[in-house]
Amino acid sequence: MLKGKTAIITGGSRGIGAAIAKKLAYMGADIAVIYAGNTEAAEKVCIGCVDSYGIKAMAYQCNVADFTTAKETVAKIKADFGGAHILINNAGITRDGLIAMMREEDFDNVVDTNLKGAFNMIRHCTGLFLRQKTGVIINISSVAGIMGNAGQANYSASKAGLIGLTKATARELAAKGIRCNAVAPGFIATDMTEDQSESPLLATVPLGRMGTAEEVADGVAYLVCAEYITGEVLRIDGGIAI
Repeated sequence: MLKGKTAIITGGSRGIGAAIAKKLAYMGADIAVIYAGNTEAAEKVCIGCVDSYGIKAMAYQCNVADFTTAKETVAKIKADFGGAHILINNAGITRDGLIAMMREEDFDNVVDTNLKGAFNMIRHCTGLFLRQKTGVIINISSVAGIMGNAGQANYSASKAGLIGLTKATARELAAKGIRCNAVAPGFIATDMTEDQSESPLLATVPLGRMGTAEEVADGVAYLVCAEYITGEVLRIDGGIAI
């Protein structure tokens, strides 16, 4: 279904990003995994995709919050793969704390990675997409960006910003054949949410459980192929944000 396409996945070495990489590789796409620090994990994802699905996969260490580094990384991917067709902005961090005591550094770091990092990647991939007259961008937001979440003012702000970025990008680029959508996961079982597995907030999930990274990847795969959808936010949250 995606044979001949190259997908860039930021934050692709673990959790949701790794699940998305595997799903798109299963669908035939070549994979460029961008990661922040865990080289071993990123290489493991790539090797697994190559061995299981026979596609091309390479890993790139990059701080997506850095404009110039992101530009250089996209250029390397273009050289290695001949271009790119799909961008999944999944890189994200948390630095939780009550707003009355939150350090400026913690607010800035979360917004820089989660929101500015997505802008940087969109900015540098757009040229590739425009030349091809086609492209798909999917930003991984969160229900925290829709509802807000106490103790996560920085994270909620970054994820709400991603929704605005998604809609603006979709409006700007639709006429050029480029679609941009967002996915808003709820409580998903990953390394990042290990400390929330016993959270009382789980009782507010209508479906009564945490989601899986694979379920988020399924939603991403749908949007990658849904050619008449742009500017949309797909909640994958068990109904928590109804």
